Amino acid sequence: MQHKTLTLHTADGQTIDAYVAEPAGKPKGGIVVVQEIFGVNAHIRSVADSYAAAGYLAIAPAVFDSVEKNVELGYDQPGMEKGIALVTALGFDRALASVQAAAQAVASAGKVGVVGFCWGGSIAYLASIRAGLPAVSYYGGRNVQLVGETAQGPLQFHYGLRDAHITEADREAVRAANPTAEFYVYDADHGFNCDVRASFDAPSAQLARERALAFFAKHVG
Repeated sequence: MQHKTLTLHTADGQTIDAYVAEPAGKPKGGIVVVQEIFGVNAHIRSVADSYAAAGYLAIAPAVFDSVEKNVELGYDQPGMEKGIALVTALGFDRALASVQAAAQAVASAGKVGVVGFCWGGSIAYLASIRAGLPAVSYYGGRNVQLVGETAQGPLQFHYGLRDAHITEADREAVRAANPTAEFYVYDADHGFNCDVRASFDAPSAQLARERALAFFAKHVG
């Protein structure tokens, strides 16, 4: 596996960087990895690496670059506060344009899917709605804001039962809006996939990854 940094030019005029992880052999397809509110940090790069190890050409666009370059935040209160300020400044549309540019950058690998975490989980959902991409959304806190729009691509959702950031009502609204989606709830907290967060839950993370890989094998290659 090799990795590199690409510069992407989005359809709405942004110039952003992206972390790319290349598989050892011919790619099965492309996967866009959408960050949490903490930037393309070591965890997100490791997720991209894991998809490359599974045979995909993986790319993690630095979606904050149009607001602030080289953002890598810690999983603490100051990091959370700054991350929330950045996503508020960025908005949905610019984030989606970054994901679409990243998808185009790996389209040579074949079909392309999207996986996102936390805020990025909602951007992945948005990519299914507006760009028709197969998407896996992990604990997307803003998913409920998107239920008025119809997804064009296949979807898989992962939620934590003990996630204080997402209510059961919000979860069920997303489920009701997407009756054909794969929908999974784990006995875990928000951020259960991230092994550098206190809320990491290894069994849930492993099961969710197996399900995500099966989803991408079906819809990407």
